[in-house]
Amino acid sequence: MITDTLFIIPARGGSKGLPKKNILPINGKPMICYTIDAARGLTSDENICVSTDDLEIKEIVESYGLKVHFLRPADLATDTAGTRDVLLHAIDFYETKLGKTYKRICLLQPTSPLRKSKHIKEAIELWEDHLDMVVSVKESKANPYFNLFEEKEGGFLKKLKEGDYTRRQDAPKVWEYNGAIYIINIHELKYMQITGLKKVKKYIMSEENSLDIDDLWDFELAKIIIKIMHSAGQP
Repeated sequence: MITDTLFIIPARGGSKGLPKKNILPINGKPMICYTIDAARGLTSDENICVSTDDLEIKEIVESYGLKVHFLRPADLATDTAGTRDVLLHAIDFYETKLGKTYKRICLLQPTSPLRKSKHIKEAIELWEDHLDMVVSVKESKANPYFNLFEEKEGGFLKKLKEGDYTRRQDAPKVWEYNGAIYIINIHELKYMQITGLKKVKKYIMSEENSLDIDDLWDFELAKIIIKIMHSAGQP
Protein backbone atom coordinates (compact mmCIF):
# COMPACT_ATOMS: atom_id res chain seq x y z
CA MET A 1 0.00 0.00 0.00
CA ILE A 2 1.47 3.32 -1.13
CA THR A 3 0.98 6.09 1.44
CA ASP A 4 3.60 8.73 0.56
CA THR A 5 2.00 9.70 -2.75
CA LEU A 6 -1.07 11.79 -3.51
CA PHE A 7 -2.84 10.41 -6.56
CA ILE A 8 -4.52 13.31 -8.37
CA ILE A 9 -7.16 12.74 -11.05
CA PRO A 10 -8.04 16.06 -12.76
CA ALA A 11 -11.49 16.01 -14.36
CA ARG A 12 -12.74 19.28 -15.80
CA GLY A 13 -16.41 19.41 -16.77
CA GLY A 14 -16.02 21.24 -20.07
CA SER A 15 -14.77 19.39 -23.15
CA LYS A 16 -15.25 20.71 -26.66
CA GLY A 17 -13.91 17.72 -28.60
CA LEU A 18 -16.02 15.10 -26.80
CA PRO A 19 -18.59 16.61 -24.40
CA LYS A 20 -18.64 15.07 -20.89
CA LYS A 21 -15.90 12.68 -21.96
CA ASN A 22 -14.60 12.10 -18.42
CA ILE A 23 -17.86 10.46 -17.38
CA LEU A 24 -19.01 8.87 -20.65
CA PRO A 25 -19.70 5.16 -20.08
CA ILE A 26 -17.24 2.68 -21.53
CA ASN A 27 -18.84 -0.76 -21.47
CA GLY A 28 -21.16 0.30 -18.66
CA LYS A 29 -18.67 2.17 -16.46
CA PRO A 30 -17.95 5.96 -16.46
CA MET A 31 -14.54 6.58 -17.97
CA ILE A 32 -13.14 8.25 -14.85
CA CYS A 33 -13.89 5.14 -12.81
CA TYR A 34 -11.26 3.15 -14.73
CA THR A 35 -8.63 5.55 -13.40
CA ILE A 36 -10.09 5.46 -9.88
CA ASP A 37 -9.85 1.66 -9.98
CA ALA A 38 -6.23 1.87 -11.14
CA ALA A 39 -5.34 4.14 -8.21
CA ARG A 40 -7.31 2.00 -5.75
CA GLY A 41 -5.16 -0.95 -6.75
CA LEU A 42 -2.22 0.79 -5.08
CA THR A 43 -3.51 3.00 -2.27
CA SER A 44 -6.49 3.82 -0.07
CA ASP A 45 -9.15 6.39 -0.94
CA GLU A 46 -7.72 8.95 1.48
CA ASN A 47 -4.74 9.34 -0.89
CA ILE A 48 -6.83 9.72 -4.06
CA CYS A 49 -7.94 13.21 -5.07
CA VAL A 50 -10.38 13.94 -7.86
CA SER A 51 -10.05 17.63 -8.75
CA THR A 52 -13.14 18.79 -10.62
CA ASP A 53 -15.23 21.89 -11.12
CA ASP A 54 -18.28 19.89 -12.16
CA LEU A 55 -21.12 18.83 -9.85
CA GLU A 56 -22.13 15.93 -12.10
CA ILE A 57 -18.61 14.51 -12.05
CA LYS A 58 -18.51 14.96 -8.27
CA GLU A 59 -21.80 13.08 -7.88
CA ILE A 60 -20.69 10.21 -10.12
CA VAL A 61 -17.35 9.86 -8.33
CA GLU A 62 -19.00 9.92 -4.90
CA SER A 63 -21.60 7.39 -6.02
CA TYR A 64 -18.58 5.21 -6.87
CA GLY A 65 -17.56 5.51 -3.22
CA LEU A 66 -14.78 8.11 -3.44
CA LYS A 67 -15.26 11.36 -1.54
CA VAL A 68 -14.56 14.56 -3.49
CA HIS A 69 -13.31 17.06 -0.90
CA PHE A 70 -13.63 20.25 -2.95
CA LEU A 71 -14.82 21.77 -6.19
CA ARG A 72 -12.09 23.39 -8.22
CA PRO A 73 -12.46 27.20 -8.50
CA ALA A 74 -13.68 28.60 -11.82
CA ASP A 75 -10.34 30.16 -12.73
CA LEU A 76 -8.78 26.69 -12.68
CA ALA A 77 -11.49 25.17 -14.87
CA THR A 78 -10.97 27.09 -18.11
CA ASP A 79 -9.38 25.91 -21.35
CA THR A 80 -6.32 27.97 -20.52
CA ALA A 81 -5.85 26.85 -16.90
CA GLY A 82 -2.44 25.24 -16.42
CA THR A 83 -2.03 21.70 -15.10
CA ARG A 84 0.58 22.86 -12.60
CA ASP A 85 -1.84 25.34 -11.02
CA VAL A 86 -4.50 22.63 -10.73
CA LEU A 87 -2.02 20.29 -9.04
CA LEU A 88 -0.74 22.96 -6.64
CA HIS A 89 -4.32 23.81 -5.67
CA ALA A 90 -5.01 20.17 -4.78
CA ILE A 91 -1.72 19.81 -2.89
CA ASP A 92 -2.42 22.98 -0.90
CA PHE A 93 -5.92 21.77 0.01
CA TYR A 94 -4.61 18.45 1.33
CA GLU A 95 -1.83 20.16 3.26
CA THR A 96 -3.79 23.04 4.79
CA LYS A 97 -7.30 21.62 5.10
CA LEU A 98 -6.69 17.91 5.68
CA GLY A 99 -3.25 18.13 7.30
CA LYS A 100 -1.76 15.57 4.91
CA THR A 101 1.68 16.00 3.37
CA TYR A 102 3.26 13.93 0.63
CA LYS A 103 6.68 13.81 -1.02
CA ARG A 104 5.32 13.25 -4.51
CA ILE A 105 2.15 13.23 -6.56
CA CYS A 106 0.97 10.81 -9.20
CA LEU A 107 -1.03 12.64 -11.86
CA LEU A 108 -3.48 10.29 -13.60
CA GLN A 109 -5.52 11.67 -16.48
CA PRO A 110 -9.01 10.10 -16.62
CA THR A 111 -8.73 10.00 -20.43
CA SER A 112 -6.30 7.06 -20.17
CA PRO A 113 -8.66 4.22 -19.19
CA LEU A 114 -6.32 1.50 -20.50
CA ARG A 115 -3.62 2.41 -17.99
CA LYS A 116 -3.75 -0.18 -15.19
CA SER A 117 -2.56 -0.42 -11.58
CA LYS A 118 0.41 -2.51 -12.69
CA HIS A 119 1.61 0.26 -14.98
CA ILE A 120 1.48 2.83 -12.18
CA LYS A 121 3.24 0.42 -9.81
CA GLU A 122 6.03 -0.22 -12.33
CA ALA A 123 6.47 3.51 -12.91
CA ILE A 124 6.67 4.19 -9.17
CA GLU A 125 9.29 1.46 -8.82
CA LEU A 126 11.53 3.56 -11.09
CA TRP A 127 11.32 6.47 -8.66
CA GLU A 128 14.44 7.78 -6.90
CA ASP A 129 14.31 10.67 -4.47
CA HIS A 130 16.69 12.83 -6.52
CA LEU A 131 14.36 12.74 -9.52
CA ASP A 132 11.99 15.49 -10.59
CA MET A 133 9.61 13.21 -12.48
CA VAL A 134 8.93 9.75 -13.84
CA VAL A 135 6.66 9.96 -16.87
CA SER A 136 4.95 7.36 -19.03
CA VAL A 137 5.89 7.31 -22.70
CA LYS A 138 5.39 5.31 -25.86
CA GLU A 139 7.79 4.94 -28.73
CA SER A 140 7.06 7.65 -31.28
CA LYS A 141 6.34 6.71 -34.88
CA ALA A 142 7.36 10.22 -35.88
CA ASN A 143 11.14 10.46 -35.78
CA PRO A 144 13.25 13.63 -36.14
CA TYR A 145 16.04 11.58 -37.79
CA PHE A 146 13.69 10.12 -40.38
CA ASN A 147 10.27 11.69 -41.01
CA LEU A 148 10.02 14.93 -39.02
CA PHE A 149 10.89 18.16 -40.81
CA GLU A 150 10.79 21.92 -40.34
CA GLU A 151 10.31 24.45 -43.10
CA LYS A 152 13.36 26.55 -43.88
CA GLU A 153 13.79 29.74 -45.88
CA GLY A 154 12.42 29.37 -49.37
CA GLY A 155 9.84 26.82 -48.25
CA PHE A 156 12.25 23.87 -48.34
CA LEU A 157 11.93 21.07 -45.80
CA LYS A 158 14.86 20.04 -43.62
CA LYS A 159 15.06 17.09 -41.22
CA LEU A 160 14.99 18.10 -37.58
CA LYS A 161 17.95 15.82 -36.84
CA GLU A 162 20.76 15.00 -39.22
CA GLY A 163 21.05 11.33 -40.06
CA ASP A 164 21.24 9.11 -43.12
CA TYR A 165 18.64 6.50 -42.26
CA THR A 166 16.61 4.69 -44.93
CA ARG A 167 14.35 2.92 -42.39
CA ARG A 168 12.75 4.40 -39.29
CA GLN A 169 13.64 1.23 -37.38
CA ASP A 170 17.34 2.01 -37.85
CA ALA A 171 17.08 5.57 -36.52
CA PRO A 172 17.63 6.28 -32.81
CA LYS A 173 14.45 5.66 -30.82
CA VAL A 174 12.52 8.70 -29.66
CA TRP A 175 9.73 8.85 -27.12
CA GLU A 176 6.55 10.83 -26.65
CA TYR A 177 4.57 11.42 -23.48
CA ASN A 178 1.36 9.38 -23.61
CA GLY A 179 -0.44 11.36 -20.88
CA ALA A 180 -1.15 8.35 -18.67
CA ILE A 181 1.23 8.68 -15.68
CA TYR A 182 3.22 11.59 -14.24
CA ILE A 183 4.98 11.00 -10.92
CA ILE A 184 6.26 14.37 -9.77
CA ASN A 185 8.45 15.60 -6.91
CA ILE A 186 6.22 18.03 -4.98
CA HIS A 187 9.10 20.21 -3.79
CA GLU A 188 10.30 20.77 -7.36
CA LEU A 189 6.75 21.32 -8.65
CA LYS A 190 6.25 24.20 -6.21
CA TYR A 191 9.18 26.07 -7.75
CA MET A 192 9.09 25.05 -11.39
CA GLN A 193 6.76 24.45 -14.32
CA ILE A 194 6.33 20.80 -15.34
CA THR A 195 7.98 21.55 -18.68
CA GLY A 196 11.01 22.90 -16.80
CA LEU A 197 11.70 19.73 -14.84
CA LYS A 198 15.11 18.33 -15.80
CA LYS A 199 15.68 15.07 -13.92
CA VAL A 200 13.07 13.02 -15.75
CA LYS A 201 12.99 9.26 -16.28
CA LYS A 202 10.74 7.43 -18.71
CA TYR A 203 8.37 4.52 -18.12
CA ILE A 204 7.58 2.77 -21.40
CA MET A 205 4.02 1.65 -22.19
CA SER A 206 2.56 -0.18 -25.18
CA GLU A 207 0.64 1.57 -27.95
CA GLU A 208 -2.73 0.14 -26.88
CA ASN A 209 -2.32 0.91 -23.18
CA SER A 210 -1.20 4.42 -24.12
CA LEU A 211 -4.52 5.33 -25.76
CA ASP A 212 -5.52 8.85 -24.73
CA ILE A 213 -9.16 9.67 -25.44
CA ASP A 214 -9.56 13.03 -27.11
CA ASP A 215 -12.39 12.51 -29.59
CA LEU A 216 -15.18 10.12 -30.56
CA TRP A 217 -12.82 7.93 -32.60
CA ASP A 218 -10.56 7.37 -29.58
CA PHE A 219 -13.60 6.68 -27.41
CA GLU A 220 -15.01 4.01 -29.72
CA LEU A 221 -11.56 2.45 -30.08
CA ALA A 222 -11.18 2.27 -26.29
CA LYS A 223 -14.48 0.40 -26.00
CA ILE A 224 -13.31 -2.17 -28.55
CA ILE A 225 -9.90 -2.68 -26.91
CA ILE A 226 -11.40 -3.07 -23.42
CA LYS A 227 -13.90 -5.64 -24.73
CA ILE A 228 -11.08 -7.61 -26.36
CA MET A 229 -9.02 -7.47 -23.15
CA HIS A 230 -11.96 -8.68 -21.04
CA SER A 231 -12.73 -11.52 -23.43
CA ALA A 232 -9.06 -12.54 -23.20
CA GLY A 233 -9.34 -12.63 -19.40
CA GLN A 234 -7.34 -9.45 -18.80
CA PRO A 235 -8.70 -7.26 -15.96
